[in-house]
Amino acid sequence: MEKDNISAALDALKNGRFVLVYDADGREGETDFIMASQFVSPESIRTMRRDGGGLIFLIVDNGTKQKLGLPYLADLFYKEGGRWPVLKELIPYDIPYDTKSSFSITINHRKTFTGITDKDRALTISEFAKLSKEISEFTPIKAQRLFGERFRSPGHVPLCNSSEKPLSNRFGHTELGVVLVTMANLTPIAAGCEMMDSINALPKKEAIKYSEEHNLVFLEGKEIVEAWKTWLE
Repeated sequence: MEKDNISAALDALKNGRFVLVYDADGREGETDFIMASQFVSPESIRTMRRDGGGLIFLIVDNGTKQKLGLPYLADLFYKEGGRWPVLKELIPYDIPYDTKSSFSITINHRKTFTGITDKDRALTISEFAKLSKEISEFTPIKAQRLFGERFRSPGHVPLCNSSEKPLSNRFGHTELGVVLVTMANLTPIAAGCEMMDSINALPKKEAIKYSEEHNLVFLEGKEIVEAWKTWLE
């Protein structure tokens, strides 16, 4: 059943559809919308905003992170703490479910207006996936120059950096999302959004119900971890 579930999820991603991913009991305990960024449209942004309600973010694979020199925001805060002491005070050393935040910088595509509309965020997210594919053979200097030509920061789309070896020491939605699109042989950039109820994270049983009502694949993190181990063999 797990293999069938993973296969269905990869097929859905290849067809530009959402997959719902629950990380784990005892971690965040959250279900996120996950979609390959190359397929993101204003309609999919609206779905995440309306039916998810959490933060809409971009998941970045380690190769793109390294090529573009994307920092972890916490590291940037630490290094700039001498000049701006308040930044050191804000370093997230006490995350209850993890040892490190994956958040990096925020961006807007330079052709956006405010950057926050469904149309603007869809453009930023889909164009970042296009950039990632384009720079695969570029030098870091050339890749970073092109990044700066097409995007500005700060913006309305936060980037989350995947760890160097996904699912080896971190098991967040960042890593779960990037390995899913990787196994689907898509550009390894994904969009995500947490599913919320009126106050808290949407309970798992409610997320499963939503997946059934909307004909979406629901995956638990442990299924993805096992599939990834097999894929790497």
